[in-house]
Amino acid sequence: MPGREELPSTLERSPKEAQKTWIKAHDSAVETYGEGERAHRTAYSALKHSFEKVGDHWEKKEKRGPSDAQARKSTPKRGKTAEGVNASASKHHLYETAARLEVRGRSKMSKDELVGAIQKANRRATARARGR
Repeated sequence: MPGREELPSTLERSPKEAQKTWIKAHDSAVETYGEGERAHRTAYSALKHSFEKVGDHWEKKEKRGPSDAQARKSTPKRGKTAEGVNASASKHHLYETAARLEVRGRSKMSKDELVGAIQKANRRATARARGR
C-alpha cells in the first residue's frame, strides 16, 4: 500500500516536507522488504534524520542527523527508540522543547529525564489530537 495511504496522524499534522520524506522512505522500504512493520520502522528512521516529534506533530530539526541510536541504523530492528524525540540534541535544546510542551520540573532534569518527559508529553498531545 502506498505510503500516502498509510500516513500516520502525526505526519498528517506536519509539514509537507516531513510527509514527503516519510512517504518516499516507506515506499522504497516496501519495495525492498515488503509491506509491514519493517517498512514503517525504516520510514520513521529516515524521518528522524531531518525531523523531530514535538507534541502531536513533526518539526524540522536545526541540524540533520539521527535522533537516537535506532535511527543511526540503516535497517532498524525492533527496539527502544526515543519516539521521535531528538535525543542526540543538546540538553539546552531538550530543555527548550520541554518548556514549549510545558513540562513541569524540567529545570532539575538530566538530559535523559528530559527525553523521557518530552516523550510522555508527546504521547499526551498525540492522544488529545486523536480525540478531537
